[in-house]
Amino acid sequence: MHVQEWLETVPAVAVYALVGLVIGLESLGIPLPGEIILVSSALLASQHGHIDPVVLGASATAGAIIGDSIGYAIGRKGGRPLLAWLGKKFPKHFSEGHIATAERSFEKWGMWAVFFGRFVALLRIFAGPLAGVLRMPYWKFLIANVLGGIVWAGGTTAVIYYVGIVAESWLKRFSWLGLVAAVLVGLTSMLVLKRRAKKAQPVPAAE
Repeated sequence: MHVQEWLETVPAVAVYALVGLVIGLESLGIPLPGEIILVSSALLASQHGHIDPVVLGASATAGAIIGDSIGYAIGRKGGRPLLAWLGKKFPKHFSEGHIATAERSFEKWGMWAVFFGRFVALLRIFAGPLAGVLRMPYWKFLIANVLGGIVWAGGTTAVIYYVGIVAESWLKRFSWLGLVAAVLVGLTSMLVLKRRAKKAQPVPAAE
């Protein structure tokens, strides 16, 4: 069965739930491909009418906001020991260099780091927990969290959906084009952050 034909058999509510769950878990601090799932689902919505893009965008937004809020609460309660534990469990994502890069962003931009962090793969994972660890006032975090979630999730859904509508006949031939593009964007942002993280890693003191 062709992949598009198979996707047509998936209930719309399952797609909404999957998008909200994956993005929520990613925002909470678990490394998952939230952006890839959102882009793929928005592209699917543009090609198949049984998925409502408004409901899809709302599900993604809700997942982003709720996940980040839970991550903030966990970070505030767990503090620095939580970051150390995450570093052991997910060394590629929560290395000392990545944490140092994220901390500098928070120190420089404050609540805007939460807002703009939505658009950078690794910072989406850090934003909630790190804001809690650094004890950012919750009202500031909440404003940036809600606005960032709406702009990122809603904006991504709208852009991909309308691009799919305009180029529907072409995209049908390359059903995974949106997914590939999302992967490339995600990898690029991760490589940039990794390069910055390496520069931020402390230099071992000479014995």
